[in-house]
Amino acid sequence: MTVTLADVAARAQVSPATVSRVLNGNYPVAAATRERVLKAVAELDYVLNGPASALAAATSDLVGILVNDIADPFFGIMASAVQSEIGGSAGRAGGERLAVVCNTGGSPERELTYLTLLQRQRAAAVVVTGGAVEDGPHASAIAAKLRKLTAAGTRVVLCGRPPAEDTGAVALTFDNRGGARQLTAHLIGLGHRRLGYIAGPEERTTTRHRLEGHRQALAAAGLEDDPTLTVHGRYDRRSGYEATWDLLRRAPDLTAVVAANDSVALGACAALREAGLRIPEDVSVAGFDDLPFSVDAVPALTTVRLPLSEAGARAGRIATGREEPPPGGIATVRGELMVRGSTAVPRG
Repeated sequence: MTVTLADVAARAQVSPATVSRVLNGNYPVAAATRERVLKAVAELDYVLNGPASALAAATSDLVGILVNDIADPFFGIMASAVQSEIGGSAGRAGGERLAVVCNTGGSPERELTYLTLLQRQRAAAVVVTGGAVEDGPHASAIAAKLRKLTAAGTRVVLCGRPPAEDTGAVALTFDNRGGARQLTAHLIGLGHRRLGYIAGPEERTTTRHRLEGHRQALAAAGLEDDPTLTVHGRYDRRSGYEATWDLLRRAPDLTAVVAANDSVALGACAALREAGLRIPEDVSVAGFDDLPFSVDAVPALTTVRLPLSEAGARAGRIATGREEPPPGGIATVRGELMVRGSTAVPRG
């Protein structure tokens, strides 16, 4: 059943005219009233009609790009690549489009809010980057929102995120398990048996998949998965620094540190140096993603390269209809092991 402006007015206990003023922003409304109206809009999932009701299913020239943290190169690279593909040019069909980067800050609530706002604006396309939050109610709410977006004609592409089944969204999903398995197997092949693992936030799909890959490599080599050698934290340098000191207290005999991403790996390197340990002579360090600074670290960082720019560009082309979606709407983007100077045979 279609939700009307009158329904919103009834829920907020105001007149339809007041709802219209709040949504159009063309008349001053008391803050408390405005908040009540917006809450009713969100609860009823009301979508503002355009100037002509006959064009209710039409989409705009707006393309939304959702990122966890625009300051994180992982997301910045993908967002930049998406935007480079959606803009119009003299030789490109479809004309100019406005790209809006929505920075969620890792908040599930903000992610849902941005999708709602893009739905109201009848965005032509939405690209959602990075892993998903593993929370049942939130996942259901996101899936419902994606279904409404695609049903209204919005192209939705998930870039670096697991597929969202029965939503109509295309998924370019990163093979985080496979990359992590390959990375840990590389260290085991060098002779490491005491490996500390610095994982990301526990609620993220990316965290779980990379940790599963790490554990698969341990199991394949017949090594015990010691839970005391895994520490969770944020995907940033400070987390890597703090977690490495924690690991050194727990296991002074560890010979390698596997980090959730390259930023975390840099923090691990800083902590190891402060502890008087050499990299890789005393402790090897490995990261994930192959962000631009990884090759310039000293020593250069062994990591798994994810083709972030290429994946973002492909997502942009699919979002604008210039490339056909993959068969079944799902494609797996695989990583590549980049062996550099931060890993070596463990000390005798």
